[in-house]
Amino acid sequence: MTAASGTSFWRALIHKPFFWGIVAIAALLVLNLIKDPAYLAVSVNPDNGHLVGNVIDILRQAAPIMMIAVGMSLVIATGGIDLSVGSLMAVAGAVSMEFLRGADGSFGAALTAIALTLLITGVLGAVNGLLVAYVGLQPFIATLVLMLAGRGLAKVVTGGQNTNASNDAFRWISNGFVLGLPVVFLLALLIVIAVGWVVRRSALGLMIEAIGINPKASRMAGIKPKGLLLTVYIISGVLAGIAGIMAVGSVMTVDVSRTGYQLELDAILAVVIGGASLAGGKFSLSGAFVGALLIATLDKTVLYLGVSSSATPAFKAIVIIVLCLLQSERVRGWFRARRTSTPSAPSAPVKEEVAA
Repeated sequence: MTAASGTSFWRALIHKPFFWGIVAIAALLVLNLIKDPAYLAVSVNPDNGHLVGNVIDILRQAAPIMMIAVGMSLVIATGGIDLSVGSLMAVAGAVSMEFLRGADGSFGAALTAIALTLLITGVLGAVNGLLVAYVGLQPFIATLVLMLAGRGLAKVVTGGQNTNASNDAFRWISNGFVLGLPVVFLLALLIVIAVGWVVRRSALGLMIEAIGINPKASRMAGIKPKGLLLTVYIISGVLAGIAGIMAVGSVMTVDVSRTGYQLELDAILAVVIGGASLAGGKFSLSGAFVGALLIATLDKTVLYLGVSSSATPAFKAIVIIVLCLLQSERVRGWFRARRTSTPSAPSAPVKEEVAA
């Protein structure tokens, strides 16, 4: 590789939506390594052969965030937003735990609980889509309504009480391992790849971005925005349901007040960190994937460094603001302009030699 091609490679890499997210993850891991040189150590549990370590914990914690971040990416690409995903996680947990509490511990009961949960969250996502696409409500207002009503619905399902259940197959989704890696992370990775393949290997991704750029022009081009808007909100609801199953499956208990609480904010941050535009018309599922890993790493770092709960939001805000500034083309252009406008040191005068 020549010097010119190497330079162009790094310039192209820097402009990738996920580059600075990876840099931030590396910086946080280095910060943890300074405190504990063995922070990244991964060992094998001699009892069951599973991998254990802080990195494995981060992967497990990132899985639910990945799910709602992927759904949020598609919604934001249309110029909308979905504030209800955290509440839909609580609904998913409430429905699954209530069903499993009265069912036997069989594999079939686990599949039925999953199917019922995803059906209900998909229907609730469709409600968001109908309000936005057909009624004409602003996405912020439409999803804010379900954000408030969703937890109320979860409390109705559970009678306002924390509900627990027992089902080994259902628990395996969050606590199981395949080839030493957490099933929950592998499942999230497969779903991200599948959604990414569908939206990028078909015209779906382009149509979603076209709606976000200019809904009127996309309609004139033959795209039906209402049907696509309904579709992306249903997808967001189903993925929020999967995230809720992942969240409650680890402890087999749903706390309707805490399950998914404020995770919609983490999903929006993951999407923005991944390089998506909140104005719509641009999204990156690989960027959202990296953003979710960053949020999980940041949460783990906050706990590991012993940052007080009162200072945690400020710590997260500082990291995210710095990252967004590094991503900004305007900020990078300002630094480039400053560098090029800095006058160089005057060179020493050259004495002319006069021929004798």
